Amino acid sequence: QVQLVESGGGLVQPGGSLRLSCAASGSIFNIKAMVWYRQRQGKQRELVAAITSDSSRVYANSVKGRFTISGDNAKSTVDLQMNSLKPEDTAVYYCKISTAEIPPHEYWGQGTQVIVSS
Repeated sequence: QVQLVESGGGLVQPGGSLRLSCAASGSIFNIKAMVWYRQRQGKQRELVAAITSDSSRVYANSVKGRFTISGDNAKSTVDLQMNSLKPEDTAVYYCKISTAEIPPHEYWGQGTQVIVSS
C-alpha cells in the first residue's frame, strides 16, 4: 500500500516562508492531479493549491501570489512553497495524489502542522 508522507511543517513568524514536501512511499502511476489542502481549527478542509498532469495550476484566492505548487509525476512528489505567511495560514496541511483511473484512486498524507505566529 503506497503512502504519502509530508514534511516541512513547523513554526514560523509572520512574513516568513516554509516549504512543504509530500513524497510517496512507492510509485504512483497515471497521476491526474496533486493537491494540497489545509484544515484550520474549527473549519472545514479547504483546497489550497492543485497541479494537474498537464501542469495546470489552481490556487485558493487567499494564497495566490504567495504560494507555489510544484510536482514531479515521475517521482510521485509534490511541494508547496509558502511565502509571506500570515497567521491565518496556520493549519494542518494535507497532500493528496489522485489517479486518472475510473473511479480515481486517491492517496492522502497524514498532515503536517504549520503555525504562523510571532
